[in-house]
Amino acid sequence: MNGEQIEGVIESSERTVIDQVVDRLVQKYPSVPGEQVADVVNGCYARFDRRPIRDFIPLFVERGARTQLGLLSG
Repeated sequence: MNGEQIEGVIESSERTVIDQVVDRLVQKYPSVPGEQVADVVNGCYARFDRRPIRDFIPLFVERGARTQLGLLSG
């Protein structure tokens, strides 16, 4: 595997984890439409674009999204 292939695998794995975050938060916030949950999560995720250290990004995304969704759900 070359460097580009490894990066592709990492990005795919990270995207899978972010999709799992969306699924968890859709369950946690049933009063917020699923599409809106996905938009919030993806907005949080976009803030970390081009950051070199990626290990904790899904955790930070989930925390940020929970804060925003908590405000939306009342």
